Amino acid sequence: MTLAHWAAALEEHWGIKAELSRLDGEYDLNFLARDANGQGYILKAMRPGCEAWLVDMQVKAFEHIAARRPDLPCPRVIASSDGRSLLTLPDETGQDRLVWLLNQLPGRCYAKAEPKSDALIHEIGEVLGGSAKALADFRHEGLERDFKWDLMRAGWIRDQLPCITDPSRRSLLEEISEDFAKLEPALAALPKQAIHNDANDYNIMVAGELGEPRRVSGLIDLGDMCAAPLICDLAIAAAYIVLDHPAPEAALAALVAGYHAASPLTPAEVDMVWPLLRTRLAVSVVNSTLMSAENPDDPYVTISQAPAWRFLEGNTQHGGLLTARLRAACGLPVVDGAGRVMAWLEQERGNFAPLMGQDLAGAPMGSLSVEHSTWPQNPFHMPLEEAARVGEEYEDNGRIWLGYYHEPRLIYTDAAFRKGRWKAGNRRTVHLAVDAFAPAGTPMFAPLRGEVFAAEYRDGHLDYGGVIILRHETPEGDPFFTLYGHLDPECLNRLKPGDIVEKGEEFCRLGDPGQNGGWAPHVHFQLALTTEGIEADWPGVGDPDEIYLWQSLCPNPAALLNLPDEKVRYHPTSKEDVLAGRRAHFGGNLSLTYKDPVMLVRGWKHHMFDEWGRPYLDAYNNVPHVGHAHPRIQAVAADQLKRMNSNTRYLHPAQTAFAEKVLSKLPDRFEVCFFVNSGTEANELALRLARAHTGAKGMVTPDHGYHGNTTGAIDISAYKFNKPGGVGQEDWVELVEVADDYRGSFRRGDPDRAQKFADLVDPAIARLREKGHGVAGFIAETFPSVGGQIIPPKGYLPAVYDKIRAAGGVCIADEVQTGLGRLGDFYFGFEHQGALPDIVVMGKPIGNGHPLGVLATTKEIASSFDNGIEFFSTFGGSTLSCRIGKEVLDIVDDEQLQENARVVGAQLFGGLKALEAKHACIGDVRGMGLFLGVELINPDGSEATEICTYVKNRMRDHRILIGSEGPKDNILKIRPPLTIEPEDADMITSVLDEILREVAAV
Repeated sequence: MTLAHWAAALEEHWGIKAELSRLDGEYDLNFLARDANGQGYILKAMRPGCEAWLVDMQVKAFEHIAARRPDLPCPRVIASSDGRSLLTLPDETGQDRLVWLLNQLPGRCYAKAEPKSDALIHEIGEVLGGSAKALADFRHEGLERDFKWDLMRAGWIRDQLPCITDPSRRSLLEEISEDFAKLEPALAALPKQAIHNDANDYNIMVAGELGEPRRVSGLIDLGDMCAAPLICDLAIAAAYIVLDHPAPEAALAALVAGYHAASPLTPAEVDMVWPLLRTRLAVSVVNSTLMSAENPDDPYVTISQAPAWRFLEGNTQHGGLLTARLRAACGLPVVDGAGRVMAWLEQERGNFAPLMGQDLAGAPMGSLSVEHSTWPQNPFHMPLEEAARVGEEYEDNGRIWLGYYHEPRLIYTDAAFRKGRWKAGNRRTVHLAVDAFAPAGTPMFAPLRGEVFAAEYRDGHLDYGGVIILRHETPEGDPFFTLYGHLDPECLNRLKPGDIVEKGEEFCRLGDPGQNGGWAPHVHFQLALTTEGIEADWPGVGDPDEIYLWQSLCPNPAALLNLPDEKVRYHPTSKEDVLAGRRAHFGGNLSLTYKDPVMLVRGWKHHMFDEWGRPYLDAYNNVPHVGHAHPRIQAVAADQLKRMNSNTRYLHPAQTAFAEKVLSKLPDRFEVCFFVNSGTEANELALRLARAHTGAKGMVTPDHGYHGNTTGAIDISAYKFNKPGGVGQEDWVELVEVADDYRGSFRRGDPDRAQKFADLVDPAIARLREKGHGVAGFIAETFPSVGGQIIPPKGYLPAVYDKIRAAGGVCIADEVQTGLGRLGDFYFGFEHQGALPDIVVMGKPIGNGHPLGVLATTKEIASSFDNGIEFFSTFGGSTLSCRIGKEVLDIVDDEQLQENARVVGAQLFGGLKALEAKHACIGDVRGMGLFLGVELINPDGSEATEICTYVKNRMRDHRILIGSEGPKDNILKIRPPLTIEPEDADMITSVLDEILREVAAV
């Protein structure tokens, strides 16, 4: 038996008694050995006839790394009992094998690790660079080997390309082969040393539990070592890192930056990464094609080609732009001579001809930023009539005003500025130029002599209109370029590529909105250090996550305007400073959602935007019931504030109009409204009404409920009073089990579960009577939200209400979370239950962000409260609040948002149920409309709090905001504004699917 044989050898020669299990190995025997203490080892018995020099080289290289860089996560060779690192031992058939032992490294291979974050990839680069430095003085005769995986010898594929029968693929490989041939002389001139040569995704180990950052825990397998330039090692690793990565350019930049941090690269070396990466993939697909011809029955050979072909055929961008990206990621000049250009511009600052024909030092700045501007109203659509008025608040009798460089803006709404499939995906927002706003027809003058590089008219929606690009040279001959956009196209009749424009020469004029792409008249003035990869199609706006690249390519052009850089450079508010201020001035129990908090400064419908203009899908906030920044809410609030804002001590028609609108949505028995500032205040008032009407004090409420943060509301909120450090349960409060038929005492298979849950109220009523409190009432979130988005079984509430009323109490329905159409099929949750409460409480959603709460009840109960003591809420029922509240309810009706909740909610629920069937960690999907919960479980069925925390934070990383609830905080809470659209539901389920695959990979 192989395992017994090698276990005996391990004990005999290393003194280690362990259980062995077989590991994968194409030719050799590899075993995982684990001793009684849990210590792991890797026992390697090489194939019979294996070259001794090859194994000796690996053993000595690992020992060399351990001596030079003990901090690197590389396996350690464990010497035998007699001090040898490499032994020759017979296998069970009597054949000699070279045998050696390594310690086991934690984690799993990178190929099976998730997520493959930029931070992890950067660390891979660091580890690979560190190992290269450690091997710099390693010597072994086996390093000078002649084999097909030596990237310096990749030219061998040229003669084998006829094996690729697809003409387009063969043409692509011919191009790559030609690029390599051009590179060969420079590559051969680089110094050689020992390199790993095969840092693929199975030779990199990654560790880290679910809630921890992933870290590199091992760089293994030196079987392909050779002597070659360091850049070959990096390019080979890069070829694996980019395969099937959703953002291969960002991944590549992270890897190269990490490597450079550990083992600095020259600009010339960085320039080789892209062509060598493609060469490595070409070698791989040619080799596997040849192997397939030799082994036609082995499907793995051709399947393994698929990721390489997907990358090679799908990533055809200009290598020059990618090289600039990699240089920028390393902090190197994006092009040769960039430093000289910037030094010359600094030297000449103040000597350039004035672009607008006048000194701009006194020109005011105007902000169009996400944070300080509301242009456009809809960040996903900029109509031409709005674009033509952008910045009108800064106009002053034709005086020139300037727009900032490096300013994140939301005015770039066209689909061309979006990246990826979703609205909440990456988006280009950061302005890479300086704008000068002035009347149409204002002449412009060349700051310095230049040659026309491009002169075009771009008539697309919100494009440049007339645009001119000039090429310039410093006295040392270093080129750079300037772009002038939004021009009157008349200049294109006079200027053609190759023409010379002299310093100070008038060469164009500002266009009007009919000529300049639709914008308010201005010039977009941009500097670029190269056109390599962008040619004449410059991005005027960059993705904030790629700003390291675009600021390097298109630096601040202030010098050419004879202005200081700081005058025109925008600095967004620092999230770190705001966080520090919050910690300094706010209480420690004011929580922040997510491990990496998000700072949000704009909103529209069901999306919000951070200070850099990154969009987030809001699938969490039920307060903006009809959507963030609704124009009708804005208009009503502004209109009323222009008039007056008074309280209920004065008559105003808005108050009765609002009350009539609220009551029109309720059963006829509800005739009286009380207006307050919040759901909390409404629930506090509900307690007073119940006690006034019944003369009793005792309250029954489900466990883990939440009704507000005042003293009285906390007393009936087990979610709060039972927390560690909470005030504890008052003796006039009795808790009953939440009617949770997934995890509760009575499950969905029980047809009588509704009545059984309701019957739990009986002993609670009895205890209140025994203590002399009587029964004032029963209060519950109709569908318990903080309890875990629970939908009680139908019939539960009517049965409970019957028992409470029989005991003399009143029934209070807290509809803060569930009311006003959120449930789709029902306007209120009690309708689903077929129950008729005595008091209905509505909270924050009815104000759409304005502080507002409403209590509706019967005249009989209201009369009991009318005991001669005035009830007054200073701002409850203000004219402003009443107009906003009524407008919210009108919008729900006019925009058919309840129907939208039904349709999109059903789509989302169906998508979540499909995920439940696919992922074992989903125990239950429940809810209706846009009130949904996903219960996450561990393999044993227990509450998966850690998984839930991970998922919530990873959804935030993917720009989706959701919450979590439940006694064990293991339930994803999804309750977006009612404006959410079908594509957003698809985004939620698609991203959640991806993240749950990550969970399964840990």
